[in-house]
Amino acid sequence: MGLAPAVAQAVRDVGYEIPSAIQAATIPLVLAGRDVVGLAQTGTGKTAAFALPILSLIDPAVKSPQALILAPTRELALQVAEACITYSANMPQVNVLPIYGGQAYGIQLSGLRRGAQIIVGTPGRVIDHLKKGTLDLSGLRHLVLDEADEMLAMGFQEDVERILSDTPETTQVALFSATMPAAIRRISQKYLTDPAEVKVASKTATAPTIEQRYVLVNHRDKLDALTRIFEVEDFDAMILFVRTKSATEELAERLRARGFSAAPINGDIPQNLRERTIEALKDGRTDILVATDVAA
Repeated sequence: MGLAPAVAQAVRDVGYEIPSAIQAATIPLVLAGRDVVGLAQTGTGKTAAFALPILSLIDPAVKSPQALILAPTRELALQVAEACITYSANMPQVNVLPIYGGQAYGIQLSGLRRGAQIIVGTPGRVIDHLKKGTLDLSGLRHLVLDEADEMLAMGFQEDVERILSDTPETTQVALFSATMPAAIRRISQKYLTDPAEVKVASKTATAPTIEQRYVLVNHRDKLDALTRIFEVEDFDAMILFVRTKSATEELAERLRARGFSAAPINGDIPQNLRERTIEALKDGRTDILVATDVAA
């Protein structure tokens, strides 16, 4: 598909064989320098759709930010950064740096001083660095807005537009969103130059190995119903999604009172504690995670 040899080798090493629909449509456009609006759900492979061509275009000799990828949450920023590090495994001179709130500035400042070419960040922390003068976007060649609709829904519109207005006019912009609300359409019209639109139909089918069940209960009976399920189901780990941050704390507390190992996770919990909570679920110290959709 025209990817740089080092990137193509990394793709082979990861075990990818056939590009997904969003990758097949987007990679040639990004390699050709086009601005792109990609409409695709999470799970369609869009991280590789922008990361692979951008890595192929990065100049390892230039030790300053060449690509900025904006993500709505710290978790997604870390996930995208990890993917970029995997895809650049054969490019030792390319540095990828995640910058997000909740992490000490010192780590981020030393990474910026070392000359990271790819920055993956949340809008708030990127704005902080711009205000402090520690992040220089004057040489930026690529800007990606990942999960743009989520970013706007979380109240980052002003930050996103500030970042867009701070980038050089020559910067290539790729915007990815599951939906196209009016605000996203307006941003694409204002800040993107003749963008190619890529739309990938979402598949509603889940994996055949997943069994789905639902139970209708009155609100007051939910905790009793959950408790009964926990008592008869054999499980290693479980995630309960609830609607609000306060509900995560409340339900986790009520489950602990009934003898279950449960922990809450939501956007108000400090980043280092969120990471420890996820690790505890992974290694079996916690059985039940009660989460808002930040965990998604």
